[in-house]
Parts: sequence; structure tokens; C-alpha cells
Amino acid sequence: MASRSPLLVTGAAGFIGKRFVAACNAKKIPVVSVDARAYFAERGEKKGVDFGEIIDRDELLSRLAQGSMPLSGIVHLGACTDTTELDVAYLNRLNLEYSKSLWNYATEKKLTLVYASSAATYGEGELGYGDDESRMHLLKPLNPYGDSKLQFDLWVLAREKLGHAPPAWSGFKFFNVYGFGERHKEKMASVVMHAFDQIGKTGRVRLFKSHKAGIADGHQKRDFVYVRDVVDVLFFALEKPLARGIYNLGSGRARTFLDLVNATFAALGKPPQIDFIDTPVELRARYQYFTQAEMQKLVHAGYTRPFTSLEDGVRDYVPQLSAASKG
Repeated sequence: MASRSPLLVTGAAGFIGKRFVAACNAKKIPVVSVDARAYFAERGEKKGVDFGEIIDRDELLSRLAQGSMPLSGIVHLGACTDTTELDVAYLNRLNLEYSKSLWNYATEKKLTLVYASSAATYGEGELGYGDDESRMHLLKPLNPYGDSKLQFDLWVLAREKLGHAPPAWSGFKFFNVYGFGERHKEKMASVVMHAFDQIGKTGRVRLFKSHKAGIADGHQKRDFVYVRDVVDVLFFALEKPLARGIYNLGSGRARTFLDLVNATFAALGKPPQIDFIDTPVELRARYQYFTQAEMQKLVHAGYTRPFTSLEDGVRDYVPQLSAASKG
């Protein structure tokens, strides 16, 4: 990270990507930002974020092939992250083949590579949520998105065994990331944002009922991780740098959707008013009832900073949503 050559950041106009670029600005790290060019204009909130040189994602690989772009590393966050997307060919092109090209480039140019995997690779969690690479081939994602992420993880491990790997690389299985800047994700945005919007319109929040015996309505659990913590871990991976490996990136603590919604009401100073609705039938087979990152591997790699509690993260996030809604 001593070099002043820019970092290449894909998915830079996205939720986590934009927060990462803003943090690069604060650290005086130059960037080259990659995403669909239209996203930079469409998604607003650009003021105050210096994206450096902007390259359309469809033009990046040809630009890299020209070999005239000095870089200090690659942070690959770009992907189709819609867990309801069923077009396998589209997901393979964007999430798998594109990622392979960046891995090969980082290997050839000897650049540190940090990339985004996903907790969706764990499926129902029947094998647990441990980031043991020797067991990743046994995982069974519940949707094509999760499978596209798993297939890249497995390809990476196979390439490394053949001696084809960047000098330092790390992949992160993001759990349920929430925080300011996610509005463009619409239906895929966090329940915090949806709860905030519903409270503003009706004073109430709708949550899915449980359709699983032994789990009460609202007690479905996720590992919610604040976007600020995610950005901190990405910088840790770059600056250390992590030598290699695929790691979980969550808070390490599963919390209920009821906890999350109650925290949102509390941040707004309002009493909880919650209605439970049926989970759409078409989602039930692909619905996760529990996720919780095992974080020991990252801790053993040297990351010891505590993660933001759900209540503190929501308390920090909701005023930002309030300010944006008034703007």
C-alpha cells in the first residue's frame, strides 16, 4: 500500500464499493473506479466521493489487455447480487467469468487481489458456517447467485493448487451487510432501510411469518454486519496484506429480524408496531432461517477490532436515512 498507483475498485458505484471508495478518499489512496457507467449518474449521492478515473465494466478487460494501467492492487466487489436472479448464464458471465479474468490479471501482474464472495454459498447452513476451505466443495447454495459465488471460490482454490495465484489474495464471504448508500438495491436492500421506509409511511413494519416448526414469527436470524466494519476488514486485507485465503465477513453474532426492527423503531423514538405476513410461496424453498459467521479464522489472521453491535449500527444508520429523506 506504499505505492501511490491507484487501486482498481470494481462495483465502485454499488453499496459497499462506494463506501470503500469514500474511505480511500479519506486515506488519500487514489482509485480507478469500475462499474456500469450509467450507475454513477443514476444512483446519485456522488457528491463528496472522488471516483478517480471511471471505466465502464464492459470496457475494463480490454483496457487491462492493453497493459498500460499501473495499479497497486485490485478490490473486486462488482457482481450481480440479486439472490432471486435465475438467469444462470448471466450470473456466470458477470460473477464467474469476469472474476476469473481479474484473478488471471492479478496473477500475471503480481497484484494483491481482494474479492467479494458471499454467505449465500452456505445454503441452509446444514454444514455450518465455518470458512474451512477443505469443505467448501460440499456446500449447497439455495440459489444460482450463491452457486456462482461458490463456483468462483472453488475455481480460485484449484488455480492456487496449480501455482496460478496473485502474490497475496483474499476472498470474503459477506453476510447481511447494511448501512447508508444501499437505496439503489431496492428489494435487495437491508430490512433496516425497508423498515425505516415503512415506519415513515404507515408507522408499522411488516415481517415474514415463520414457516418452520420451532421458530417463532420474527425469530428468523441473520448475521447483520455494518458496512463500516466491512470496509475496515477490506483495508486490513490490503494493508497487512493477507497472504491468502477465503474468510467469513460477518459480525459473528446472529440476531433476529425482530431485534433489527425493534432497534429501528428505537432509533426513531417510536414504539414497535409489527405485522407478520406470509412468506411468498416462491421464496420459501430458498429462504434461510439462520446465518452466523464463524470469525475465528479472520481473528487468527490478526484482525481483532470489535464489530459494531446491531443496536449501535442501526442507531448510526437511521439518522443518515432521515437526513437523506429530507434532502
